[in-house]
Amino acid sequence: MRTARPLTGTALAVAAVALAAAPAYGDGTGSIELYPATVAPGAEVTVNTAACGATDAVSGDAGAVGAGAFTLLPSVHEGDAVGQFRVPPSAQPGTYEIVARCSSGKRMTGDLVVTLTSTEESGQQVHPRGSVKTGVGGALGPDPVQTAAGVAALAVAAAGGTWLLHRRARGDGI
Repeated sequence: MRTARPLTGTALAVAAVALAAAPAYGDGTGSIELYPATVAPGAEVTVNTAACGATDAVSGDAGAVGAGAFTLLPSVHEGDAVGQFRVPPSAQPGTYEIVARCSSGKRMTGDLVVTLTSTEESGQQVHPRGSVKTGVGGALGPDPVQTAAGVAALAVAAAGGTWLLHRRARGDGI
């Protein structure tokens, strides 16, 4: 019984180390770095990865956002491969998966977030402009004729309701 506990503890420790190391050798996927990672439509994005090594050719695919294929070339910065693509002006806001593949078959991905405005443009908070289109409207809407017609309709309804309640209270047969 005393020998079983140390062996069980050792077996659990070995299993934990093996599980922690498994993703490094798992399915051959990795990640890429996108600069900037959040952009507005029409912006240029730089893709960077060190996962392929200095001799492996790297191709990129930004088809999810509509930019198509691009090439990553070796750079002097720590043996990274670097490439660029431009987000189309027609790109819709959302998160898009950008893919790079080494000629050895390794696949890397990164998420690109497209927003209506770039976070790097001004560094200031963006304030909304105009009115909110909720469908309900307000008392000071853009058309004074419609506002006057609405007020008149409410006045007629209030007068009619008061008249009916008054007749009912007197007992006029309603």
